[in-house]
Amino acid sequence: MKDGPLRRVIKRLALVRYTLDLGFTRLVLWARGEPRYRLKGSCNGCGRCCETPVIPVSRPVFFLRSLRWLTLTWHRVVNGFEFVSDDRRLKLFVFRCTHYDPVTKQCDSYDSRPGMCRDYPRNLVYEALPEFFPECGYSASYKKSEQMRQALLKAHLPPEKYAELVRKLHLEE
Repeated sequence: MKDGPLRRVIKRLALVRYTLDLGFTRLVLWARGEPRYRLKGSCNGCGRCCETPVIPVSRPVFFLRSLRWLTLTWHRVVNGFEFVSDDRRLKLFVFRCTHYDPVTKQCDSYDSRPGMCRDYPRNLVYEALPEFFPECGYSASYKKSEQMRQALLKAHLPPEKYAELVRKLHLEE
């Protein structure tokens, strides 16, 4: 479903707001010493991030019917995301993107894609433990990985436990 002119204008305005919010948020996080991770790799075009966009939401948006409806309607009408499911524990909405073509692995509205699509995977380096799809060409590296690895070595862990923690905590170089 390609975007028409009106939807492109609405998405452009939403993108400006998203960019301003994101810039301010990242400035505050940077002042606190964030992000803890560096982004490594590049996009290999696997398309996994486009197949099922996942959006974390606040408790009020997740549980209050009117806010939930408003959020889901916005994403359906403006972004072309069809609601698939939710995750109560993590407060996530899972969608299917109507702009993504699984055959060509391309977006038919790439120029007017939402801010969350433009920011992926940079947004993951602000997570406590970033998770990437197994097929993804990107990965994260903890900025203080050398100090953390040294601390783990001093803990005299079994080699398999040490290797598991290095992998899960993104301590590889």
